[in-house]
Amino acid sequence: QTTSSAIKGAIQLGIGYTVGNLTSKPDRDVLMQDFYVVESVFLPSEGSNLTPAHHYPEFRFKTYAPLAFRYFRELFGIKPGDYLYSICSEPLIELSNPGASGSLFFVTSDDEFIIKTVQHKEAEFLQKLLPGYYMNLNQNPRTLLPKFYGLYCVQSGGTNIRIIVMNNVLPRALKMHFTYDLKGSTYKRRASRKEREKSNPTFKDLDFLQDIHEGLYFDSETHSALMKTLQRDCRVLESFKIMDYSLLLGIHLLNSHVNEKEEEGSQSAADTKRHGGRQVLYSTAMESIQGPGKSGDSVPTETTNTMGGIPAKNHKGEKLLLFMGIIDILQSYRLMKKLEHSWKALVYDGDTVSVHRPGFYADRFLKFMSTRVFKKVQALKSSPSKKWCNSITALKAASQEVVCAAYQEWKDEKHGFLAEGQSCASLDEEVLGSLHRPDLVPSTPSLFEAASLATTISSSSLTVDEHYQRDRLMLSSKGLPSSSTFTLEDSAIYLTSEQSTLEMENDNASVLDVYL
Repeated sequence: QTTSSAIKGAIQLGIGYTVGNLTSKPDRDVLMQDFYVVESVFLPSEGSNLTPAHHYPEFRFKTYAPLAFRYFRELFGIKPGDYLYSICSEPLIELSNPGASGSLFFVTSDDEFIIKTVQHKEAEFLQKLLPGYYMNLNQNPRTLLPKFYGLYCVQSGGTNIRIIVMNNVLPRALKMHFTYDLKGSTYKRRASRKEREKSNPTFKDLDFLQDIHEGLYFDSETHSALMKTLQRDCRVLESFKIMDYSLLLGIHLLNSHVNEKEEEGSQSAADTKRHGGRQVLYSTAMESIQGPGKSGDSVPTETTNTMGGIPAKNHKGEKLLLFMGIIDILQSYRLMKKLEHSWKALVYDGDTVSVHRPGFYADRFLKFMSTRVFKKVQALKSSPSKKWCNSITALKAASQEVVCAAYQEWKDEKHGFLAEGQSCASLDEEVLGSLHRPDLVPSTPSLFEAASLATTISSSSLTVDEHYQRDRLMLSSKGLPSSSTFTLEDSAIYLTSEQSTLEMENDNASVLDVYL
């Protein structure tokens, strides 16, 4: 029953005292026991030798793993003075909570940090998670996972209020035209009527599939970086047996001119003070997915400050800025979650409910993101080079020479056939002999020969593309083989001679096709 103002005041007083007290401790490497240290201080209303006086009810403030969290803050370039200034200089701003957890959310006036109240089991799970979390951040600070900067507890009037400080995913300086909470499941994943009535509602999976059924499009490099980051983060969560997490996705329309004046008027002094973006390292969406040596600042935009958003387009071609992060990772697949999944699986399709074993949940989450949400723009093929065109010209000339030689030899042999006649045996010998002359089209097959004969000529110097148009050569003469086709692909020429019984009976107009 503690009032919101009392909670905000106690948080600012407690963090101000503990962080200030921590600066007197020397820097050293983080040890295993540092993850389990809990420091406690009592702050009476009238003050004491160590604590200032205040007009809130007296409370006790606990700090969990202070040295470990100091290391995390240093890893992201957060200095103690900046941390204190962000949280304690101005009153915290309370946000509405679209979830069913009942947690309170506060954001600092400079938009850097989110402060969230958590349940006892979530705080306990985060404590157990810290050593593995420490190892993962050391290996890869660029991640879409939440970045935790502190874990505290306010004890007042017999009530424990546990809070965590973490990065803010959605900046208030830019208006989020659409906000989605995506899990990859479909069971009851639609925003409620009450949520839709809010000024800035948070929609869910079924709403996304209905509103943006074509997905969001990225260039090839950005799409690859984003999917690799999501895959890496999901495998980390799976190793910790974590499930039921979400991707919080904020969409800002760059082409929207209606809200430009509103945004300019709504920006506070703290927002304008920030200018180009955040001071915390790896805190923006673009920084979280880019590898070393790349910067999201190089993304060209017209006149709008990107605030570290990821550029994308929708199926209409509208330019977007996306802000995203994985949230609600403090849900482990323990007994209660297993029972919840078993009960829902009996009543509904077990694969569609959000609660599931971690391995299946990660695979379903990634499949949904890669096939329904994030898509890659197919790059157009470049035009052929001059060398390529020259090789095609030479190929055409060589093909015509082969055709002329084949026609001349066929004419001579046909003349001999009409004058003297040929036996089946001589025809077979001729066919076999043509295998030793691959540059010539074989002579007309007999009725007893198979329907087609193919000879392959390797030609490593010839290259062709299937998109080039074919050249057709019409040769009018009696008895010319009905169909002789040169098919060139993969640096080889295939010579095929085909003739049907009907055409052999009326063999007066034949066609020679040259496919390039």
